[in-house]
Amino acid sequence: MSPAPNPNAFQYAWRQPWIRLAVFALVAYTLYHFVGQVRTVVIDFAVAFLIAYLANPLLNWLEKGRVKRGLGVFFVMLMFVALFSLAGILLATVSAQLITLFQKLPDQIGSLGDTLDRVSSWLSARGVPGLDDARERLITAAQTYVQNIGRNIVPILQNALNSTGTLLSGLLSIGGMVGQILLILLMSIYLMLDYSRVNAALLAIFPRPWQPRVLELSELTGTAVGGYVRGQLLIAVFIGVFVWVGLTLVGIPSAAAIGFLAGAFNIVPYLGPIIGATPAILLALTLPGAWLKILLVIVVFVAANQIEGNFLSPYILSKTTDLHPITVLVAILVGASLLGFAGALLAVPTVALGKLALHRYYFPSRIYREGP
Repeated sequence: MSPAPNPNAFQYAWRQPWIRLAVFALVAYTLYHFVGQVRTVVIDFAVAFLIAYLANPLLNWLEKGRVKRGLGVFFVMLMFVALFSLAGILLATVSAQLITLFQKLPDQIGSLGDTLDRVSSWLSARGVPGLDDARERLITAAQTYVQNIGRNIVPILQNALNSTGTLLSGLLSIGGMVGQILLILLMSIYLMLDYSRVNAALLAIFPRPWQPRVLELSELTGTAVGGYVRGQLLIAVFIGVFVWVGLTLVGIPSAAAIGFLAGAFNIVPYLGPIIGATPAILLALTLPGAWLKILLVIVVFVAANQIEGNFLSPYILSKTTDLHPITVLVAILVGASLLGFAGALLAVPTVALGKLALHRYYFPSRIYREGP
Protein backbone atom coordinates (compact mmCIF):
# COMPACT_ATOMS: atom_id res chain seq x y z
CA MET A 1 0.00 0.00 0.00
CA SER A 2 1.55 3.24 -1.17
CA PRO A 3 1.70 6.19 1.24
CA ALA A 4 -0.78 9.00 0.86
CA PRO A 5 0.51 11.85 -1.30
CA ASN A 6 1.73 14.92 0.48
CA PRO A 7 -0.53 17.94 0.17
CA ASN A 8 0.65 20.48 -2.34
CA ALA A 9 1.77 23.95 -1.38
CA PHE A 10 -1.64 25.51 -2.02
CA GLN A 11 -3.44 23.03 0.20
CA TYR A 12 -0.88 23.48 2.94
CA ALA A 13 -1.14 27.27 2.76
CA TRP A 14 -4.95 27.18 2.70
CA ARG A 15 -4.98 25.27 5.97
CA GLN A 16 -3.45 28.28 7.69
CA PRO A 17 -6.22 30.44 9.24
CA TRP A 18 -4.38 33.70 8.60
CA ILE A 19 -4.08 32.87 4.90
CA ARG A 20 -7.81 32.18 4.65
CA LEU A 21 -8.58 35.38 6.56
CA ALA A 22 -6.39 37.42 4.22
CA VAL A 23 -8.01 35.88 1.13
CA PHE A 24 -11.53 36.49 2.44
CA ALA A 25 -10.63 40.09 3.34
CA LEU A 26 -9.21 40.68 -0.15
CA VAL A 27 -12.34 39.20 -1.76
CA ALA A 28 -14.61 41.33 0.44
CA TYR A 29 -12.57 44.47 -0.37
CA THR A 30 -12.75 43.73 -4.10
CA LEU A 31 -16.48 43.07 -3.97
CA TYR A 32 -17.03 46.28 -2.00
CA HIS A 33 -15.28 48.39 -4.61
CA PHE A 34 -16.92 46.52 -7.48
CA VAL A 35 -20.39 47.08 -6.03
CA GLY A 36 -19.48 50.73 -5.53
CA GLN A 37 -18.72 51.04 -9.23
CA VAL A 38 -22.00 49.40 -10.30
CA ARG A 39 -24.16 50.58 -7.39
CA THR A 40 -26.75 52.10 -9.75
CA VAL A 41 -27.30 48.73 -11.40
CA VAL A 42 -27.44 47.01 -8.01
CA ILE A 43 -30.00 49.52 -6.70
CA ASP A 44 -32.13 49.20 -9.86
CA PHE A 45 -32.13 45.42 -9.58
CA ALA A 46 -32.94 45.59 -5.86
CA VAL A 47 -35.92 47.88 -6.51
CA ALA A 48 -37.14 45.66 -9.36
CA PHE A 49 -36.78 42.57 -7.18
CA LEU A 50 -38.69 44.31 -4.36
CA ILE A 51 -41.56 45.08 -6.79
CA ALA A 52 -41.62 41.45 -7.92
CA TYR A 53 -41.43 40.27 -4.33
CA LEU A 54 -44.35 42.43 -3.22
CA ALA A 55 -46.44 41.42 -6.26
CA ASN A 56 -45.68 37.70 -6.05
CA PRO A 57 -48.44 36.81 -3.51
CA LEU A 58 -51.04 38.47 -5.78
CA LEU A 59 -49.67 36.63 -8.82
CA ASN A 60 -49.78 33.32 -6.95
CA TRP A 61 -53.39 34.01 -5.94
CA LEU A 62 -54.32 34.77 -9.54
CA GLU A 63 -52.62 31.55 -10.68
CA LYS A 64 -54.73 29.60 -8.21
CA GLY A 65 -57.75 31.18 -9.91
CA ARG A 66 -56.47 29.76 -13.24
CA VAL A 67 -55.16 33.06 -14.51
CA LYS A 68 -51.93 32.60 -16.44
CA ARG A 69 -48.92 34.27 -14.87
CA GLY A 70 -48.23 36.42 -17.94
CA LEU A 71 -51.76 37.81 -17.84
CA GLY A 72 -51.40 38.34 -14.08
CA VAL A 73 -48.20 40.33 -14.63
CA PHE A 74 -50.08 42.45 -17.18
CA PHE A 75 -52.80 43.15 -14.60
CA VAL A 76 -50.17 44.05 -11.99
CA MET A 77 -48.49 46.50 -14.36
CA LEU A 78 -51.87 48.06 -15.15
CA MET A 79 -52.39 48.49 -11.41
CA PHE A 80 -48.99 50.16 -11.09
CA VAL A 81 -49.75 52.55 -13.96
CA ALA A 82 -53.16 53.37 -12.47
CA LEU A 83 -51.67 53.96 -9.02
CA PHE A 84 -48.90 56.16 -10.39
CA SER A 85 -51.45 58.15 -12.42
CA LEU A 86 -53.68 58.66 -9.38
CA ALA A 87 -50.64 59.57 -7.29
CA GLY A 88 -49.62 62.15 -9.91
CA ILE A 89 -53.08 63.73 -9.94
CA LEU A 90 -53.23 63.72 -6.14
CA LEU A 91 -49.70 65.11 -5.89
CA ALA A 92 -50.58 68.03 -8.17
CA THR A 93 -53.69 68.83 -6.11
CA VAL A 94 -51.94 68.39 -2.79
CA SER A 95 -48.93 70.45 -3.91
CA ALA A 96 -51.18 73.42 -4.63
CA GLN A 97 -52.83 73.03 -1.23
CA LEU A 98 -49.45 72.75 0.50
CA ILE A 99 -48.25 75.96 -1.15
CA THR A 100 -51.37 77.76 0.07
CA LEU A 101 -50.98 76.20 3.52
CA PHE A 102 -47.35 77.23 4.06
CA GLN A 103 -47.88 80.69 2.60
CA LYS A 104 -50.89 81.40 4.82
CA LEU A 105 -49.54 80.08 8.10
CA PRO A 106 -47.09 82.92 8.97
CA ASP A 107 -49.78 85.60 8.58
CA GLN A 108 -52.39 83.51 10.37
CA ILE A 109 -50.07 82.84 13.28
CA GLY A 110 -49.69 86.60 13.67
CA SER A 111 -53.43 86.86 14.34
CA LEU A 112 -53.17 84.67 17.42
CA GLY A 113 -52.27 87.59 19.68
CA ASP A 114 -55.71 87.92 21.26
CA THR A 115 -55.87 84.25 22.12
CA LEU A 116 -52.36 84.25 23.57
CA ASP A 117 -53.18 87.42 25.56
CA ARG A 118 -56.16 85.71 27.18
CA VAL A 119 -54.13 82.60 27.98
CA SER A 120 -51.21 84.57 29.46
CA SER A 121 -53.59 86.77 31.52
CA TRP A 122 -55.32 83.66 32.87
CA LEU A 123 -51.97 82.08 33.80
CA SER A 124 -50.59 85.31 35.28
CA ALA A 125 -53.67 85.67 37.49
CA ARG A 126 -52.79 82.27 38.95
CA GLY A 127 -49.21 83.28 39.75
CA VAL A 128 -47.37 81.68 36.84
CA PRO A 129 -44.09 83.65 36.41
CA GLY A 130 -42.13 84.52 33.27
CA LEU A 131 -45.08 85.43 31.01
CA ASP A 132 -44.22 89.08 30.34
CA ASP A 133 -43.06 88.57 26.76
CA ALA A 134 -44.42 85.05 26.25
CA ARG A 135 -46.86 86.23 23.58
CA GLU A 136 -44.15 87.76 21.39
CA ARG A 137 -41.77 84.83 21.88
CA LEU A 138 -44.41 82.25 20.96
CA ILE A 139 -45.55 84.13 17.86
CA THR A 140 -41.97 84.79 16.72
CA ALA A 141 -40.96 81.14 17.25
CA ALA A 142 -44.02 79.82 15.42
CA GLN A 143 -43.55 82.22 12.49
CA THR A 144 -39.85 81.37 12.20
CA TYR A 145 -40.62 77.64 12.27
CA VAL A 146 -43.28 77.88 9.57
CA GLN A 147 -41.24 80.26 7.42
CA ASN A 148 -38.29 77.87 7.49
CA ILE A 149 -40.55 75.04 6.35
CA GLY A 150 -42.04 77.23 3.66
CA ARG A 151 -38.65 78.35 2.34
CA ASN A 152 -37.57 74.73 1.92
CA ILE A 153 -40.78 73.17 0.58
CA VAL A 154 -42.67 75.86 -1.32
CA PRO A 155 -39.99 76.39 -4.03
CA ILE A 156 -39.92 72.65 -4.72
CA LEU A 157 -43.69 72.49 -5.04
CA GLN A 158 -43.84 75.62 -7.16
CA ASN A 159 -41.24 74.22 -9.53
CA ALA A 160 -43.27 71.03 -9.80
CA LEU A 161 -46.40 73.03 -10.66
CA ASN A 162 -44.66 75.66 -12.82
CA SER A 163 -46.71 76.07 -15.97
CA THR A 164 -44.09 78.04 -17.92
CA GLY A 165 -42.26 74.88 -19.01
CA THR A 166 -43.86 72.40 -21.37
CA LEU A 167 -44.36 68.76 -20.54
CA LEU A 168 -41.97 67.75 -23.32
CA SER A 169 -39.12 69.89 -22.02
CA GLY A 170 -39.75 68.57 -18.53
CA LEU A 171 -39.55 65.00 -19.75
CA LEU A 172 -36.38 65.76 -21.71
CA SER A 173 -34.75 67.31 -18.67
CA ILE A 174 -35.40 64.17 -16.63
CA GLY A 175 -34.87 61.72 -19.47
CA GLY A 176 -32.28 59.79 -17.51
CA MET A 177 -34.68 59.27 -14.62
CA VAL A 178 -37.48 58.18 -16.97
CA GLY A 179 -35.12 55.71 -18.63
CA GLN A 180 -34.09 54.34 -15.23
CA ILE A 181 -37.73 53.91 -14.19
CA LEU A 182 -38.53 52.10 -17.45
CA LEU A 183 -35.49 49.84 -16.91
CA ILE A 184 -36.65 49.01 -13.39
CA LEU A 185 -40.16 48.21 -14.63
CA LEU A 186 -38.76 46.03 -17.43
CA MET A 187 -36.58 44.09 -14.99
CA SER A 188 -39.50 43.72 -12.59
CA ILE A 189 -41.64 42.23 -15.39
CA TYR A 190 -39.00 39.58 -16.13
CA LEU A 191 -38.57 38.90 -12.41
CA MET A 192 -42.32 38.52 -11.90
CA LEU A 193 -42.61 36.15 -14.87
CA ASP A 194 -39.77 33.89 -13.67
CA TYR A 195 -39.83 34.58 -9.95
CA SER A 196 -39.34 30.96 -8.87
CA ARG A 197 -36.50 30.38 -11.36
CA VAL A 198 -34.73 33.58 -10.26
CA ASN A 199 -34.97 32.51 -6.62
CA ALA A 200 -33.63 29.07 -7.50
CA ALA A 201 -30.69 30.65 -9.35
CA LEU A 202 -29.91 32.94 -6.40
CA LEU A 203 -30.11 29.98 -4.03
CA ALA A 204 -27.74 27.95 -6.22
CA ILE A 205 -24.98 30.51 -5.59
CA PHE A 206 -24.62 29.23 -2.01
CA PRO A 207 -22.93 25.90 -1.18
CA ARG A 208 -25.39 23.02 -0.95
CA PRO A 209 -24.93 22.43 2.80
CA TRP A 210 -25.90 26.07 3.40
CA GLN A 211 -28.99 26.12 1.20
CA PRO A 212 -31.54 24.81 3.75
CA ARG A 213 -30.43 27.47 6.24
CA VAL A 214 -30.50 30.15 3.52
CA LEU A 215 -34.07 29.13 2.64
CA GLU A 216 -35.03 29.31 6.30
CA LEU A 217 -33.49 32.76 6.65
CA SER A 218 -35.23 33.97 3.49
CA GLU A 219 -38.57 32.82 4.92
CA LEU A 220 -37.85 34.73 8.13
CA THR A 221 -36.92 37.81 6.12
CA GLY A 222 -40.09 37.48 4.07
CA THR A 223 -42.19 37.29 7.21
CA ALA A 224 -40.49 40.19 8.95
CA VAL A 225 -39.74 42.55 6.07
CA GLY A 226 -42.18 41.63 3.30
CA GLY A 227 -45.19 41.39 5.56
CA TYR A 228 -44.20 44.59 7.33
CA VAL A 229 -43.78 46.58 4.10
CA ARG A 230 -47.08 45.42 2.60
CA GLY A 231 -48.95 45.99 5.83
CA GLN A 232 -47.40 49.39 6.53
CA LEU A 233 -48.31 50.63 3.05
CA LEU A 234 -51.96 49.69 3.66
CA ILE A 235 -51.89 51.36 7.07
CA ALA A 236 -50.35 54.51 5.57
CA VAL A 237 -53.17 54.71 3.01
CA PHE A 238 -55.75 54.32 5.77
CA ILE A 239 -54.13 57.01 7.93
CA GLY A 240 -54.03 59.44 5.01
CA VAL A 241 -57.67 58.91 4.08
CA PHE A 242 -58.85 58.92 7.71
CA VAL A 243 -57.06 62.19 8.51
CA TRP A 244 -58.27 63.77 5.26
CA VAL A 245 -61.93 62.87 5.91
CA GLY A 246 -61.73 63.71 9.62
CA LEU A 247 -60.20 67.16 9.10
CA THR A 248 -62.66 67.88 6.30
CA LEU A 249 -65.56 67.16 8.66
CA VAL A 250 -63.95 69.36 11.32
CA GLY A 251 -63.59 72.17 8.77
CA ILE A 252 -59.78 72.48 8.67
CA PRO A 253 -58.40 74.06 5.47
CA SER A 254 -56.01 72.03 3.28
CA ALA A 255 -57.30 68.77 4.76
CA ALA A 256 -56.16 66.77 1.73
CA ALA A 257 -52.63 68.17 2.04
CA ILE A 258 -52.41 67.33 5.74
CA GLY A 259 -53.85 63.86 5.13
CA PHE A 260 -51.27 63.29 2.40
CA LEU A 261 -48.45 64.30 4.76
CA ALA A 262 -49.79 62.09 7.56
CA GLY A 263 -50.15 59.07 5.28
CA ALA A 264 -46.79 59.48 3.53
CA PHE A 265 -44.80 59.90 6.74
CA ASN A 266 -46.71 57.10 8.48
CA ILE A 267 -44.60 54.64 6.50
CA VAL A 268 -42.37 55.20 9.53
CA PRO A 269 -44.73 54.11 12.35
CA TYR A 270 -46.26 56.86 14.51
CA LEU A 271 -44.48 59.62 12.55
CA GLY A 272 -47.46 60.49 10.33
CA PRO A 273 -49.81 61.79 13.05
CA ILE A 274 -47.00 63.86 14.58
CA ILE A 275 -46.11 65.47 11.24
CA GLY A 276 -49.73 66.04 10.26
CA ALA A 277 -50.98 67.31 13.62
CA THR A 278 -48.69 70.35 13.72
CA PRO A 279 -50.08 72.26 10.69
CA ALA A 280 -53.62 71.10 11.50
CA ILE A 281 -53.49 72.59 15.02
CA LEU A 282 -51.89 75.80 13.73
CA LEU A 283 -54.67 76.21 11.17
CA ALA A 284 -57.34 75.39 13.75
CA LEU A 285 -56.06 78.22 15.97
CA THR A 286 -56.96 80.75 13.27
CA LEU A 287 -60.57 79.60 12.84
CA PRO A 288 -63.71 80.66 14.73
CA GLY A 289 -64.20 78.45 17.78
CA ALA A 290 -60.48 77.72 17.82
CA TRP A 291 -60.37 75.68 21.02
CA LEU A 292 -63.18 73.39 19.91
CA LYS A 293 -61.47 72.96 16.53
CA ILE A 294 -58.18 72.11 18.24
CA LEU A 295 -59.92 69.55 20.44
CA LEU A 296 -61.57 67.94 17.40
CA VAL A 297 -58.25 67.91 15.51
CA ILE A 298 -56.59 66.16 18.46
CA VAL A 299 -59.48 63.67 18.55
CA VAL A 300 -58.96 62.91 14.84
CA PHE A 301 -55.25 62.22 15.21
CA VAL A 302 -55.60 60.30 18.47
CA ALA A 303 -58.36 58.18 16.91
CA ALA A 304 -56.17 57.50 13.86
CA ASN A 305 -53.28 56.48 16.11
CA GLN A 306 -55.45 54.25 18.31
CA ILE A 307 -57.11 52.54 15.34
CA GLU A 308 -53.68 51.90 13.84
CA GLY A 309 -52.12 50.58 17.04
CA ASN A 310 -55.04 48.54 18.42
CA PHE A 311 -56.89 47.29 15.34
CA LEU A 312 -55.01 47.63 12.05
CA SER A 313 -51.53 46.54 13.08
CA PRO A 314 -52.61 43.31 14.83
CA TYR A 315 -54.68 42.26 11.79
CA ILE A 316 -52.73 43.61 8.81
CA LEU A 317 -49.23 43.00 10.11
CA SER A 318 -48.17 39.48 10.95
CA LYS A 319 -48.54 38.69 14.63
CA THR A 320 -45.06 37.19 14.63
CA THR A 321 -43.63 40.61 13.77
CA ASP A 322 -45.81 42.52 16.23
CA LEU A 323 -43.58 44.66 18.41
CA HIS A 324 -44.37 46.58 21.56
CA PRO A 325 -44.84 50.33 20.91
CA ILE A 326 -41.87 51.25 23.10
CA THR A 327 -39.69 48.84 21.09
CA VAL A 328 -40.86 50.48 17.87
CA LEU A 329 -40.16 53.98 19.20
CA VAL A 330 -36.69 53.08 20.49
CA ALA A 331 -35.86 51.33 17.20
CA ILE A 332 -36.95 54.38 15.18
CA LEU A 333 -34.92 56.75 17.38
CA VAL A 334 -31.80 54.58 17.15
CA GLY A 335 -32.20 54.12 13.39
CA ALA A 336 -32.71 57.85 12.85
CA SER A 337 -29.63 58.63 14.96
CA LEU A 338 -27.47 56.24 12.91
CA LEU A 339 -28.76 56.69 9.34
CA GLY A 340 -31.30 59.51 9.39
CA PHE A 341 -34.66 58.98 7.67
CA ALA A 342 -33.46 55.80 5.95
CA GLY A 343 -32.46 54.39 9.33
CA ALA A 344 -35.87 55.24 10.79
CA LEU A 345 -37.51 53.51 7.82
CA LEU A 346 -35.42 50.34 8.11
CA ALA A 347 -35.29 50.13 11.90
CA VAL A 348 -38.63 48.43 12.56
CA PRO A 349 -38.34 45.58 9.99
CA THR A 350 -34.75 45.01 11.13
CA VAL A 351 -35.83 44.69 14.77
CA ALA A 352 -38.74 42.46 13.72
CA LEU A 353 -36.32 40.20 11.85
CA GLY A 354 -34.06 40.11 14.90
CA LYS A 355 -37.00 39.15 17.10
CA LEU A 356 -37.93 36.28 14.79
CA ALA A 357 -34.31 35.11 14.69
CA LEU A 358 -34.19 35.09 18.51
CA HIS A 359 -37.35 33.00 18.73
CA ARG A 360 -36.25 30.64 15.97
CA TYR A 361 -32.56 30.10 16.82
CA TYR A 362 -31.50 31.52 20.18
CA PHE A 363 -34.34 30.63 22.57
CA PRO A 364 -34.46 26.93 21.49
CA SER A 365 -30.65 26.67 21.65
CA ARG A 366 -28.72 24.84 24.34
CA ILE A 367 -26.78 28.01 25.13
CA TYR A 368 -30.02 29.75 26.12
CA ARG A 369 -31.47 26.76 27.99
CA GLU A 370 -28.32 25.67 29.82
CA GLY A 371 -26.08 28.73 29.75
CA PRO A 372 -22.64 29.18 28.13
